[in-house]
Amino acid sequence: MTGAELSALMAGPSPHAVLDLRERAAYEGGHIFRATNLPRRLLEFRLSQLVTAKRTPIVLCDADGRLAALALPAVRAMGFTDVRVLDGGLEAWRREGRGTITGINVPSKAFGEWALHTLRTPQIPPHELRAWIDGGHDMVIVDSRTPEEYARGCIPGAWSMPGGELMLRIGELAKSPKTTIVVHCGGRTRSYIGAESLRRMGLPNPIVALENGTMGWELAGLTLERGADRRVAEVSEASRKRAAAAALLIAKDDGIASIAPADLTALWARRAEENVALLDVRTREEYEEGHVAGAAWAPGGQAVQATDEYIAVRAARVVLVCDGSGRSTMTAAWLKRMGLPEVSVLAGGLPAWKAGGGAVETGHPDPEPWDYAAARAAVGTLTPVDLSAALGGAQAPLVLSVDQSDVYARGHVPGAAWFCRSRLEWKAPQALADRARALVLTCRDGRHSTLAAAALARLGYASVRVLEGGTQAWERKGLAVETGKTRLLDETDDVVLKPYEKGREAMEAYLKWEVDLDPAALDAARSK
Repeated sequence: MTGAELSALMAGPSPHAVLDLRERAAYEGGHIFRATNLPRRLLEFRLSQLVTAKRTPIVLCDADGRLAALALPAVRAMGFTDVRVLDGGLEAWRREGRGTITGINVPSKAFGEWALHTLRTPQIPPHELRAWIDGGHDMVIVDSRTPEEYARGCIPGAWSMPGGELMLRIGELAKSPKTTIVVHCGGRTRSYIGAESLRRMGLPNPIVALENGTMGWELAGLTLERGADRRVAEVSEASRKRAAAAALLIAKDDGIASIAPADLTALWARRAEENVALLDVRTREEYEEGHVAGAAWAPGGQAVQATDEYIAVRAARVVLVCDGSGRSTMTAAWLKRMGLPEVSVLAGGLPAWKAGGGAVETGHPDPEPWDYAAARAAVGTLTPVDLSAALGGAQAPLVLSVDQSDVYARGHVPGAAWFCRSRLEWKAPQALADRARALVLTCRDGRHSTLAAAALARLGYASVRVLEGGTQAWERKGLAVETGKTRLLDETDDVVLKPYEKGREAMEAYLKWEVDLDPAALDAARSK
């Protein structure tokens, strides 16, 4: 597909998916607006969830076409019938004068800036909030990020309350209508969306967002609280009724449709013909306790903050599920305002689904990747004990980890080298010239390494095996691990550090980038 043809496809209303196969850091450095980042190494794991309808036009792109050429046969073998490659990749796209955009989750970040300016979200500067804290101001501070981000550093005294949970749980903290509610995140988007979610509930409380979040706080010379663990675990019946009442008004005002359990069953049954994104927006604990079979976990705040990571086909039928209607309706309202055309909520939520006899799953199901059974049959395995013994022998095998690079750094089999699985086929012949040498592939659970081992076997490596159970099984046997990025055979562009992990200059640059996002300009760039 040429650049002109891709531009025309993306400007039209027909369902399609544009998948950027590069690693996250390369994608962050510049990509086609509204292209979904799906690194090639994750295709077998995530593609069938992101694009359910097999006839959907899919366009694969990368820097120069090499990754797309590697991925094309696998995508077609997975049953997708209309798969193209962007001719010449992004190099050709740029030579034609077509624009790219930097950053990650750009549509959501741009929407956050739209919300701030259009809805006029009240803000409070960091030093003013510090003065409020010191003066004992009647307020509650909530961190609208994930619990993991919250624990790494929050505003002193803040409670963890991810954005999708605000409308359900805020009443447990703000008991008085005079109590000011301060919402913060790491930067800007989730602060504004969180504050506006509470304002949409019609609460009488003063509601403000912290200007520039925790990054703005640190840039102002103030200190974050580390390791906090404050959260609202229990929700009263009064809070549930308040959220349900607000949801009714929001659904009416925004035209949010509901879908009955029986109709969702029928829709899900034809997902191979029609793209369906079925998302559970509750907390991790609730999701793991029981959820609609097949639903992906997409907590409400993250579904809005990182929409492109959950929905690759903008024209898909998006169905949101919670325990009733409050959290799903609020999330649906934001997604609809972001321009997604087909968003609805499961009427009555999970209780109605169960009452209707709908299938329920527990835990956090991780579907078997495509072609996994064939890959397992193609390569042998080695137990942790046997590998440990082999590493002490005269003809020790070379151990290769295909984990994500930060996972590799946290702990790997001693002496293991690291490869990015996305580029294995063209990198391995350069780094592993001796195709007769014994190789043992590893990753955390053995799945990525099994697929990688099968790829090496197809390349003609004569002795390739997989560590049975992966590094997790190695550790369970009490065997020592090595930490750090000790032996890298590829570029570690698969992980993007947060701006606050890179220092003051990076935080300043990120906040400027976010402030400068202009949704109208981005849509104009897409249509060129």
